[in-house]
Amino acid sequence: MGDDRLRLSPKAARKLISDALIGAGTSPRNATYFTEAILDTELSGLEGHGFYWLQYYCEHVLSGKVDGKVRAKVKKLSPVAFRVDARNGFAHPAIEKGFEKLIPAARKHGIAGMAVHDSYNAATLGFHTGYLARQGFLAFGFTNAMPAIAPVGGRTPVIGTNPLSFAVPGRKRGKVAFLIDQSSSAVTWTAVKRAAEEGQPIPPGWALDTDGQPTTDPSKGLAGSMAPAGGHKGFGQGLIVEVMCAALAGALRGPEMGSFQDNDGKPIGCGQFFIALAPKMFSGGAFHKQVAALAKSITSQHGTRLPNARRTEMQKRLAKEGLPISRALLDRLTSFA
Repeated sequence: MGDDRLRLSPKAARKLISDALIGAGTSPRNATYFTEAILDTELSGLEGHGFYWLQYYCEHVLSGKVDGKVRAKVKKLSPVAFRVDARNGFAHPAIEKGFEKLIPAARKHGIAGMAVHDSYNAATLGFHTGYLARQGFLAFGFTNAMPAIAPVGGRTPVIGTNPLSFAVPGRKRGKVAFLIDQSSSAVTWTAVKRAAEEGQPIPPGWALDTDGQPTTDPSKGLAGSMAPAGGHKGFGQGLIVEVMCAALAGALRGPEMGSFQDNDGKPIGCGQFFIALAPKMFSGGAFHKQVAALAKSITSQHGTRLPNARRTEMQKRLAKEGLPISRALLDRLTSFA
C-alpha cells in the first residue's frame, strides 16, 4: 500500500466508527446498528460507501442537519403494516426500530411491510435486506435519494440513483443464499464524485453533461446527470423506487431533499420501504429446494457467480488483511471522536 494508506483490523474499525458517531453527537443506542452497517460495507470492499460517508454523517450531526439522538416513532397501521417516522434522525436506527415490529409480524402472518419517512441516507441498502434474510425472510428494500438521473432524452435530473435490494434467505438461519443490491444508474454517484475529487477521468457510459451528452469528465457528469443503467430500463427502476419511497412512504421526492453531503441546513427527508415475506408459508415448502437448484444452475457454469458473492469473498479476505483507509481520512474521522 502507498505511504498514505494503512489498514485497520475489524475491531479497530468498529471502534473508530462508533467513536466518531458518538463523538459527533449520536447517542450510543442510535450508533449500534449504524456502526455495524458501516463496518459491513467496508468489509464488503465497497470503498467509498463506508468510511468515506462517515465523515459527512458526523458533520451533519454537528451542524444540526440531522438529529443523532432522536428516537424514531413506529406506528402500527394494521397487523402487517407499519409506518416509521425517523424524525429527521439517521435512517439506520429508524430502520432498526421498525424491524423490531416488522419481523414478528412477517413471521406470524407471512408478510409485512414498513414505510420510513423524514429519514436520511440509508447507505448500503443490501445491509438492511440482508439483515432480514438472515432472519429467514425474503426481503425487498427501496430507498430514494437526491436527484441525479434525468429522464431518457432529458437533461434535468428528477430522481436519485435510487437503489433497490432483494435478499434471499439461506436454508440455515443466519445465512443469505444470494442478494441483489443495485442502483438505477450505471454506477453509483459516489464513484463519479470520488473520481472528480481525485482528478481522474471516468469511463464513457457513466455520466452525461448538462447537454445530455456522454462525458468522461466527472465534474461535468456531476453538473449534468448520471447515466441510467440500461437506458430507459434503469430510469424505470428508479421510478419504481421513487414511488415506493416518496409516494407510498410519504417522504420527499429527490428535488425536494436537502443535500446528502453539504451542510445546507435542509433536512434530507428521504424515504425507505421494506417488505418481508416468510418463504415457507407461501411456497408450500419448495422454496429452499428451488433456490438451491437455481443457484446451482448458475454457479455450475465456468466463470459465473451469484449476486453478492464478491462481497462475501471480500469480507473473508479483508477480515484477515485489514480494512484500507487513507491517513487523511483516518485523521478526519478520529477528530470527531
